[in-house]
Amino acid sequence: MTQSLYIAWKYVCFNKFKTATLIACITLIAFLPMALRLLLNESERQLLSRAESTPLLVGAKGSALDLVMNSLYFGDEIPEQMTMKAAHQVTDSGLAAPIPIYARFRARGYPIVGTTIDYFDYRGLRVAMGRNLALLGECVLGAVTAQRLGLKPGDSLISSPENLFDLAGVYPLKMKVVGVLEKSHTSDDRAVFVDLKTAWVIQGLGHGHEDLAKTKDTSVILQQTGKTVMANAKLRLYAEITEKNLDEFHFHGDLSTYPITAVVAVPPNQKSATILQGRYLSSQAKHQIVRPKDVIDGLLQTLFRIKNLIDSVIFFVGLATILAIVLVFALSLRLRQREINTIFKLGCQRMTIARMLMAEIFLIVLGSGVLCAGMMILVNRSAEDLVRMLIIR
Repeated sequence: MTQSLYIAWKYVCFNKFKTATLIACITLIAFLPMALRLLLNESERQLLSRAESTPLLVGAKGSALDLVMNSLYFGDEIPEQMTMKAAHQVTDSGLAAPIPIYARFRARGYPIVGTTIDYFDYRGLRVAMGRNLALLGECVLGAVTAQRLGLKPGDSLISSPENLFDLAGVYPLKMKVVGVLEKSHTSDDRAVFVDLKTAWVIQGLGHGHEDLAKTKDTSVILQQTGKTVMANAKLRLYAEITEKNLDEFHFHGDLSTYPITAVVAVPPNQKSATILQGRYLSSQAKHQIVRPKDVIDGLLQTLFRIKNLIDSVIFFVGLATILAIVLVFALSLRLRQREINTIFKLGCQRMTIARMLMAEIFLIVLGSGVLCAGMMILVNRSAEDLVRMLIIR
């Protein structure tokens, strides 16, 4: 058998193009179903673990899937906004504890999540470096966000503008990084957490002005009468919140009318959850309440139906590929007829030819197996990121 393997090795090395083509075909047919199954299993794990830990989610009427994907996984699709009154209504019901979320903005590609301190306790998030949120303009980074951006407590992170032509004059906010969270292997690892008021400052709903009584730039003063000072449009809005200008930041109007995207409702028991759900069943209700697990179950059913279709396609393509490989070996035998006749004249038996062919097939399959295993290792290592990129967006 060793002699057969040696001759087969020499043959496959000499016919590099044929060998490479066969290895590529076998590798792809074996790799695609296994990689697809691995990614779907990882997506199911990520989606279900997050959804099962979130009992109820309140949001504006619209797409329940967009609401869940944005609120739980901080996806790109932003649901219809509502106001803080929705969180107050959950509080007034006495049936659940509300955790408001405002996930709309981004910083260098990572979602900025405006929420309260209760969110960290509810998700079991702990600070690995630095401290938690305390002041306006501060942010806490997820473990992956901090690692990939190369940031640590004491650094700064600037929010990204929603568009290049911001007619409202809202400046990107330079936020101070005060903490980095421990890795939780959830969407929280890829987020930038801020206080709700900081998120509203990013939107331009809260701002600070220069002290006109102390300013050295007289060109910003429109009119001054006694103790009253009026500024013109040149007055600069702060793009960074520091200890010096923190007291000058303020919000206009009723904060209960300020926007949020969702409210995580945490009831103490199933009875309270059922009663709370019933209060949102009216057609006149302005908001909807959903169980994230039900929404994700529907999404996963769709994904697995697509997977079954893809599996069927891969099966028939694989069958066609195997038949093509058989044809290649059959034609190869016809082309190697002179070589086989020479082997017979040297006194070798038919079993020798069979062993040589089996050795060639073994080497090709072995090469495909090694290549497929290497590719699966790479996919397994990056499965979490691939699921975030391809499925959870």
